[in-house]
Amino acid sequence: MITSSQMRILEANSEALGVSTLQLMESAGRSVADEIEREMGTTSLKAVIFVGHGGKGGDGLVTARHLADRGAEVTVITMGEIKHRDAQVNYMALTDMDFSVRVMSIDNLDSPVKGDVLIDAMLGTGVRGKIRYPFNRAISLFNASKGFKVSIDVPSGIDPDSGEALGEFVSPDLVVTFHDVKPGLLKYNFRYVVKKIGIPPEASIYVGPGDLLSLKQREMKSRKGAGGRVLVVGGSSTFSGAPALSAMASLRTGADLVYVASPEKTAEAISGYSPDLIAIKLSGRNFNEGNIRELQQWVEKANAVVFGPGLGLEEETVKATPTFVEMVMKLGKPLVLDADGLKIMKGSKLSKNVVVTPHPGEFKIFFGEEPRESERERINQVMEKARDCNCVVLLKGYLDIISDGYAFRLNKAGNPGMTAGGTGDTLTGIIATFMAQGYPPFTSASLGALVNSLSGTLAYRELGAHLTASDVVSKIPHVLNDPVNAFRERVYRRVISG
Repeated sequence: MITSSQMRILEANSEALGVSTLQLMESAGRSVADEIEREMGTTSLKAVIFVGHGGKGGDGLVTARHLADRGAEVTVITMGEIKHRDAQVNYMALTDMDFSVRVMSIDNLDSPVKGDVLIDAMLGTGVRGKIRYPFNRAISLFNASKGFKVSIDVPSGIDPDSGEALGEFVSPDLVVTFHDVKPGLLKYNFRYVVKKIGIPPEASIYVGPGDLLSLKQREMKSRKGAGGRVLVVGGSSTFSGAPALSAMASLRTGADLVYVASPEKTAEAISGYSPDLIAIKLSGRNFNEGNIRELQQWVEKANAVVFGPGLGLEEETVKATPTFVEMVMKLGKPLVLDADGLKIMKGSKLSKNVVVTPHPGEFKIFFGEEPRESERERINQVMEKARDCNCVVLLKGYLDIISDGYAFRLNKAGNPGMTAGGTGDTLTGIIATFMAQGYPPFTSASLGALVNSLSGTLAYRELGAHLTASDVVSKIPHVLNDPVNAFRERVYRRVISG
C-alpha cells in the first residue's frame, strides 16, 4: 500500500530524477484507456468523463484523448477552471480536439447522463474535508447516471488514506489505481486494478527533494521549543570544534534550543563561538562518570541527544560512556551516536531509538568488519548490521547507506569536498534535530544525509574543494527552503556499478 503523502514524495522525487509529473500523468491516463479498452473495447464506445481541477482531472483529460484516438465518442464534463499545471497542458490539447471530443461544464448539466462508460476523474489523493459544490452535485449526478463506472486512482468523495466518506462518494464498478493500492480502498469491496505508470524505483530508494517537501511546516501559534530541544554531549580537553559544529548545524536545521555539554574549559571555548549556543560546563578535563548525574536533568529536558563528537578516548571517558548511553536509552530519548562515542560502544546492542553514523573506519571498529566493496553487497551488509545492533545505521561515503535492518535508503547527493573534517559532525546535528521534531530515527537519518550532502554541494559549487564544515552549516537553510533547486546541483549521477 501507499499513502497519499508517500505518493506525493515519489512524484516529486521522480520529477527530480528526470521523469516529470507530466510524463506520469500521460502514463496514468493511457493506462486507464487501456483498461477500459480491455474491459469493453473502444470502437463506437460512448465515454463521459467528469473532470476535476487537479491532477486526477489531468489523468481524465489524457484518458479522453486516448479514447478518442481509439474511436470512442467522448464527452468531458469539467467542474470549472483547470488549476493543476500539468492538467492545464492536457486541457489545452483537448481544446483543439473539437471534432472528436465534446467539452461542457457541470453548470450546464441538468440531469444524469448515459454512456457506455462513465469515468470519475474528479477528486483524488489531494482531497481534504467535506465535499462541497460543484463536486457534491457532480458526484450525485455521476452515481445517478447509467453506464459502467470507472474511478481513476480512488473514488471521488473518499479519503484515500482512511477510507472515510467525506460526503456522498462515487460507487464505481472498477477503480484503476496507480503504482500501489491506496489504503482507503481496502475499506470497501471495490474491484480495482493497480497500474504502474513509470515511477523509477530510484524515486523511493534515493532520498530526494520530495522527502524534504513533506516536512511539517511550523504553525503560526508555535511556542518556543516547538522546533525541538537538542543536547549535544562531546568535546574534551583536546577537542572543542566538533560538538560546536553539531550544535550549529542543529540550530540551522530548525532546533529552537541547543545545549552543548562539554568539560569546563571546552565549554568556555564553545560559548565564545556563538551566543546562540547554550553551553553547559561539566566538571573535569574530559567526560567522566561524575558528569552523568550532572547531565540527567538536561537529558530529560531534551527531545534528542547527540553523543560523541570530539569526546576523546581517555580512560575515564571510556569507562563512563556505556553508563551514559544506557541512561539515555532508558529515558527513551532519541540518540545519535557518533565519532568517539561510537568507537567506545563497539559491538553493543543498542535500541531502535538510536542512530549510529560511522564512516568506513568506524564501521570496522563498531561492527568488526570492513564495509564490502560492491555497493549492492554493502547495502545488504548495512541492513544485516542494523538488525544486529537493533538500531539505525548510516554508513557514510560517496554513497550513504541508511537502514533500520528492514528497509534501506540511499543518498548520493554529496561531493568530493565533503571529505573536509567536521562534515560528519554537522550530519549528527541535522539528524538529531529531525528526531527532536518527532520524525522516526530511520526517516531522520535519511533526511539528515540528504540535507548535509546538499548543503555541502551548494558550498562546493561556490568554493570547490576548499569548503569547510562551517560552510556546510551556512547552506542548510538554503536546502530546506528550496530542496528542489538544491537537488539540481548534485554532483553524482551514477555511482552503483554492475
